[in-house]
Amino acid sequence: MTYKNFTVQTDADGVALVTWDMTDRSMNVFTEEVMGEIDAMIDELARDAAVKGVIITSGKKGSFTGGADLKMLRGMFDGYEKKLEADRGGAVEELFARAGEMGRIWRKLETSGKPFVAAINGTCMGGGFELALACHARVASASAKMGLPEVKVGIFPGAGGTQRVPRMTDTQSALQMLLQGQTLSADKAKRMKLIDEVVADDGDLVGKAKDMLKAGLSAVKPWDEKGFKLPSGPVYSPAGAQVWPAVASLYRKETADNYPGARAIVKCVYEGLLVPMDTALKIEQRYFAQVLQTTEAAMMIRSLFVSMQALNKGARRPKDVPEQAIRKVGVLGAGFMGAGIAYVSAKAGLEVVLIDRDQEAADKGKAHSRTLMEGLVKKGRASAEETETVLSRITATPSYDALSDVDLVVEAVFEDRDVKADVTKKAAAVMKDGAIFASNTSTIPISTLAGAFPDTARFIGIHFFSPVDRMMLTEIILGEKTGDTALAVALDFVRAIKKTPIVVNDTRGFFANRCVLRYMSEAYDMLVEGVPAPMIENAAKFAGMPVGPLALNDETAVDLSQRIMKATIRDEGEDAVDPRHFKLVNAMVDGDGRLGRKAGKGFYDYPAKPAKKSLWPGLKEMFPQKKAEDVDFTELKQRFLVTMALEAARTMEEGVVTDPREADVGSILGFGYAPYTGGTISYIDGMGVKAFVALCEKLEAKHGERFAPTPLLREMASRGETFYTRFAPAEAA
Repeated sequence: MTYKNFTVQTDADGVALVTWDMTDRSMNVFTEEVMGEIDAMIDELARDAAVKGVIITSGKKGSFTGGADLKMLRGMFDGYEKKLEADRGGAVEELFARAGEMGRIWRKLETSGKPFVAAINGTCMGGGFELALACHARVASASAKMGLPEVKVGIFPGAGGTQRVPRMTDTQSALQMLLQGQTLSADKAKRMKLIDEVVADDGDLVGKAKDMLKAGLSAVKPWDEKGFKLPSGPVYSPAGAQVWPAVASLYRKETADNYPGARAIVKCVYEGLLVPMDTALKIEQRYFAQVLQTTEAAMMIRSLFVSMQALNKGARRPKDVPEQAIRKVGVLGAGFMGAGIAYVSAKAGLEVVLIDRDQEAADKGKAHSRTLMEGLVKKGRASAEETETVLSRITATPSYDALSDVDLVVEAVFEDRDVKADVTKKAAAVMKDGAIFASNTSTIPISTLAGAFPDTARFIGIHFFSPVDRMMLTEIILGEKTGDTALAVALDFVRAIKKTPIVVNDTRGFFANRCVLRYMSEAYDMLVEGVPAPMIENAAKFAGMPVGPLALNDETAVDLSQRIMKATIRDEGEDAVDPRHFKLVNAMVDGDGRLGRKAGKGFYDYPAKPAKKSLWPGLKEMFPQKKAEDVDFTELKQRFLVTMALEAARTMEEGVVTDPREADVGSILGFGYAPYTGGTISYIDGMGVKAFVALCEKLEAKHGERFAPTPLLREMASRGETFYTRFAPAEAA
């Protein structure tokens, strides 16, 4: 039998080598067609008496599989949604069956009577790793990465992952891996006993797999043999009594009980370890089908899987502009931000000119790249040779003449309009014809900065987030006269350095900072009301935010908040800033020098390590304190989520953001907006615009007009519309 996506070669020893290589894809993924071929292939191999054992590997260099295809997952949702109203019972039954299809095939593989070995030659994620776990042995190349990251997109490993992992490694490690969606190195996977052997990257991976089969590898999995013992002992045992009470703490710490997929993982593992494997897989299938029906799963898959891939592939790139070859970039300003931009550019293979006021400052910026690369070397993620290669791509200099042959200049100097104008003019004087100029401003409107550049069509904003090497989002900001070529170059650059872009129109604060400032502003309001600072921080975290607003303010610098307020007052008048907030920030900065983490004190105190940071007790003295029992904790969580979502809705109403995908992906990647919601716009769509408007009105009545629904929201509520139906481009609908 021949297959489109697989080749099968059986040698004289009866070892069948199955090579997965999808000719029309750069990476192997699970599609309906692939699953059908695997299903048929298992049957064929099981029937063939000449086959004594099977090796499954990939024909893609450095990659086994990236997991499930988007269309297959969306197909489950679409089929369920279409049938739901007409036949709810039938829709749920069909979803249950489709949710268990991959798990059924993997179970058939492991009980086929033939031993299978997975030869993992590179990236092996999701359902692919579940396939490997179903095999009777696993061997991986040293650089291979593997894991079950499904919880990060709102679901969980539903093809046996929650059952096989805790039967192979201890329960605590299994749950930590599953709840965090950890990516494992080959060495760590072996330490956890999830794979059996690691082979050097230039070693004979398939040869090692054949040796395993020739050594008499059993075709029966340990859990299918009589007397099998769980690594951590039975659930109801003294050993289990040590493990499971700690699980609730781990679960709460990782999820704040916001993620149905994570909740289901704990239930699957707990219930599954009480019963035989076949029953356990049915339990897993039941929970998987339930999770697929949740709003959280639908929103997270759409934003963190479908939309993010579309944006990474250039969904907003002008289609009539040819791809731009960017070989060399200039970075103006070698401070923390500029040094970070230089590093990610050089690491992506681009030549970089890093400019600052003098050689010492420029060299200091370049040294940041050495520090980051040496950190990777210590972790085994880079070599000394790679470090020198990256550094050799960065030319640190105070001379603007070095910009004469760059394709793109990124300005990352102090957040001051006059300073930016000065360096822009100096760069423009030496840049070649057609080169693009980008400003990394975080709040100043691009159109006002473009006046310092001779050709405003070649001026654009590229707003990075700090720290640049870790933050995946960039905002591309279009000025009033920015041309399509500038946009194309900006997007091609961002893609080259492996960041996710969103494209927004010009306004003060753009998209992300407008929402973040609302987050911190709401915390100021709570402080003024007398809400205890610990409750403010905890409410934000329980709402799903990665860091509390006061801690975030310390990281971004309290004096930066003061400068933003002053600039806003200067440009828009005193009424544009709440005087109580201005007084608070002035007292922090001017009165006590509490500038944030960089000063060792802000809303938190930062003692020398190993002591941990703690909230500044002086906050209690600044405002009369409410008793904890007089504060509605649930409402605090709502206020944080609503104020940011409301600001995101305003940006769409104003035309700053034109695509809801960008608001959702940008809010999650840019400032960690509760990922389980799918992002700021999906938070609104997920509960329904009508329900969101009602919640806004409730908060407005109690806390003021800042929560007032916008005219657009009221109109959409009356029409029963969603943002994704009203604003989404045709290809994203």
